[in-house]
Amino acid sequence: MHGNGRHEGGTAPRVVVGVSGSLGSLAALHRGVAEARERGAALVPVLAWEPPGGEHGYRRSPCPPLLAAVREAAEQRLRDALDAAFGGTDPGVPLHPVVIRGEAGPALLHVADRPDDLLVLGRSGGPLRRRLRRSVPGHCARKAGCPVLTVPVPELLHDLHRLESAHRRARRHPSAGPAREALAVKR
Repeated sequence: MHGNGRHEGGTAPRVVVGVSGSLGSLAALHRGVAEARERGAALVPVLAWEPPGGEHGYRRSPCPPLLAAVREAAEQRLRDALDAAFGGTDPGVPLHPVVIRGEAGPALLHVADRPDDLLVLGRSGGPLRRRLRRSVPGHCARKAGCPVLTVPVPELLHDLHRLESAHRRARRHPSAGPAREALAVKR
């Protein structure tokens, strides 16, 4: 599962999928499998990780045992995401998982480095998280040397965000009541 994701000398088509474990990345994995089947390609799920505090922080205070633990946790997150997406079954396409050290956007572009690759990404996190962190799909779409497919947020995630929002409003304004707003979301 280690590696840089590059396959020397091989020209087999690849579908590279960014994985974080979020519902959006699980949807991207499913779409990636469909695309890989259609193209006769291998599926390359990629999980990028960084040391706590980022690369700059790690250079200032290196701790190899901590780094090894974070890498192992990233490998386990990728295994867990694949299990969640495929339920422990074979997806029916060649699977080459990669865990790579680096910021998500640049790391994904490092792996999806061929013009005939397809990079599949999901949207994840709520609106606040997307405002605080750089958009990986946006970064990849601007800089990729291959096609990029962004999978829309699953409808279930939209419903969850609406319920969370209704719950927050109900806590701030108890007279509104969460039941009435939850019913509006279900319709």
